[in-house]
Amino acid sequence: MTLSQMRDYPKLGSQDIRVLVKRAQAGIESQLLVMQTPFGYRRVAEMFRPEGEGSYAAILYVHWYESESITSHRTQFEEEAKEMAGNGAICISIETLWSDRDFFLKRTQEDDMKNSMEEVVNTRRAMDLLLSQPGVDPKRFAYVGHDFGGMYGVLAGSLDQRPTHYVVMAATPRFPDWYLYLPKLEGEAREAFIRQMAEIDPITHVPNLSPAEVFFQFATDDFHVPKERAEEFFSAAKDPREMKWYEAGHGLNETATLDRKAWLKQKLRLG
Repeated sequence: MTLSQMRDYPKLGSQDIRVLVKRAQAGIESQLLVMQTPFGYRRVAEMFRPEGEGSYAAILYVHWYESESITSHRTQFEEEAKEMAGNGAICISIETLWSDRDFFLKRTQEDDMKNSMEEVVNTRRAMDLLLSQPGVDPKRFAYVGHDFGGMYGVLAGSLDQRPTHYVVMAATPRFPDWYLYLPKLEGEAREAFIRQMAEIDPITHVPNLSPAEVFFQFATDDFHVPKERAEEFFSAAKDPREMKWYEAGHGLNETATLDRKAWLKQKLRLG
């Protein structure tokens, strides 16, 4: 698969979606869905939306990877998505390649390019699902991604101009920054992998998010995203953009959550 194949991806159709559970509580409707991918496997998504008719903003949430954390899953943003739905947004949180806690140990550098390109297609199809919902306002569409969620969101967004706003949380600018942790590569094999991934590295593509507005959230005590990498990533983006730092580790903190929710409510004109 190439960049052109990620750009001209097979769009999601109604035949690709199955609703498992639907319920309503306190004015919020939730749905648990299964999406068929073009690659022979399925992915789970959960949607929260206000009950009734209206004009609603859209938010796509994509979680982080931390094998030791109970939030390393599509449920990471569940409470935030419910709150945003209560304020007038249709929110979807999706399962990903890294929802499997053992994913990092199972993968190899030989897999990373193929898996990355599939992930971009799956992300764009999640955008299809979100923007196909009744009452959605496509001019108020935010993508929120933490860690790998932020990185793959940048790559997907460079090929897809539909999101109007992005929140990129504790993401590193280049895939080899993390994909070279394991397995270990040395010498020419290492350099070849870095060259191969450069084509899809987020820092290569973040300028293409423009004219969407991008809010970067970084932590001051983040082993996985040192300050110089974060600043390089931010510098590569185009205006309008902003960046905030938090006295926290890679998982960020409650202040970051409050700032993100306030930013989304303001930018998407939520009640």
